[in-house]
Amino acid sequence: MARSGDFDKYQWWQFVLHILSAVTAGLNMMSLVTVAAVPEHRCEIPSVDVNKTMAALNFSTLATYIPLKSPDQFDSCSTYDLTTNNSIKCSSWVYNTTYHPSSRAIEWDFVCDRRWMGAVSQSSYMLGVFVGCLILGNLADKIGRKPVFCWSALLQLILGVGVAFTSNYYLFLAVRFVYGIFGSAGSYLAGFVLTMELVGPSKRSVCGIAFQGVFAFGIMLVAVWGGIIKDRQLLQIVYGLHALLLVVHWWLMDESPRWLWANGRHKESIDIIQKALDINGSPITINKAEFVSKGQAHQRTRSSKGAGLTDLFKTPNLRKKTLNVCLCWFANSLVYYGLSLSTGNIKGNPFVILFIMGLIEIPGYVLTILLMDRLGRRFLTCFNMIIGGFCCIIAVSFTIGSLVSVSFVFLGKFLIACSFAIIYNYSAELFPTVIRNSALGLGGMWARISGALTPLITLLDSFDPKIPCIIFAVIAIISGFLTMFLPETLGREMPSTIEDGEKFGLGDTCFTNFLGRRKISQTESKLSMNEQLKPLNTSEKV
Repeated sequence: MARSGDFDKYQWWQFVLHILSAVTAGLNMMSLVTVAAVPEHRCEIPSVDVNKTMAALNFSTLATYIPLKSPDQFDSCSTYDLTTNNSIKCSSWVYNTTYHPSSRAIEWDFVCDRRWMGAVSQSSYMLGVFVGCLILGNLADKIGRKPVFCWSALLQLILGVGVAFTSNYYLFLAVRFVYGIFGSAGSYLAGFVLTMELVGPSKRSVCGIAFQGVFAFGIMLVAVWGGIIKDRQLLQIVYGLHALLLVVHWWLMDESPRWLWANGRHKESIDIIQKALDINGSPITINKAEFVSKGQAHQRTRSSKGAGLTDLFKTPNLRKKTLNVCLCWFANSLVYYGLSLSTGNIKGNPFVILFIMGLIEIPGYVLTILLMDRLGRRFLTCFNMIIGGFCCIIAVSFTIGSLVSVSFVFLGKFLIACSFAIIYNYSAELFPTVIRNSALGLGGMWARISGALTPLITLLDSFDPKIPCIIFAVIAIISGFLTMFLPETLGREMPSTIEDGEKFGLGDTCFTNFLGRRKISQTESKLSMNEQLKPLNTSEKV
């Protein structure tokens, strides 16, 4: 008998609509790397650097004006007082405009004592994403995934273009903050949850990891457009216009049938299921009255109505899982963005380096897809985090910027990108439907707290270049170890109610069940759309 299956025509079309949000999320998140790039710079030399243009001087000539920081490196923040020959801090700078003729950093001098301004600019966006995860994640569980997705898409379009025209630094920070709420939180988290609730277990791994791959593609787009467009204002406008990909979703995208069903909107849920069956070519016709009657009588669903963020902490098992997962999000984000934002410290074409930073994630995601359904989510997450943390330690053990050091930076980014991708799937599968978006929003919130801290932590390299990487490594290793105490979700049906979520994974740790190998019932191993509605006739897979 024809059936909808885990991933047929309808699921494919909706998945494409959902995953476009990952393109704009990745692009918006990393846009400041090019729009506010800090090029090579030094103090301005009066009468030598004409029209704010860095004069080409040989080493010995430049040494008469600029003091040395090391035998082969000039101090970018000091100059000689030509009267007293003493070293003094400079108040104006010139920049190497080979790669970045225009940049917010050049306009507002995000260098030396003003370096904090660039870090705060990135942190303001991350704090916006933090607020978006907290508010919009919970809102999506209250009013639905689709409204949050679509309104976020419209607002990220307006803000993404509008931020290009801000001329005041503090107004820029304010707009960036609001931009973060909708640019990399609302549509992205709602779209991810929509996909997780639409496809069956056999496709959750592939679809979930695909989101992270497309997020990396968004980062690669930042590099591509940055290499083509040299004017920072036009570049930001182009970045913002990518949200046009999402604004038509209101007419094309459906709400989650799982969310509708769990929130008592049974008729709408069944209508979408029937639409999916029709598009997938199934001859099955659902008896709406029968399913609505059964749904209304379903006490477990009714008892979980009104569930929210606080339910993650009310019961012991959910509370332990929530705290552990939040630390996992925090650690992954800290290392991921710490390594991504450090591209300016690597010598070479910054656009090529940023492109490679995004590209290197793709083979990792392919490998993760191949291994996730064999080794499980828990093992891969803790392995990648622990080894990725040690890569950070090894990277700073060698000369920073050397081939060996850069190689371990890339390897660390490769591993952390893999674990960061898994944690999205893992979180969606650990928590019940009625608070799934809230759980992802809470995890995303902690990821953005660490994302906001990351630019500030990188400023510690002024004391010792090794400090930021050591901090990243220690937190990643600790979180990787604690991940061993989470239950495995491989092949298991996602919990639906608060009661299901509390019972899920009791007694299952890496020490009691190493790779998640166990006998899984037929009910757990096969989730189809009629199982979402708990039909009376379980022999027909809708």
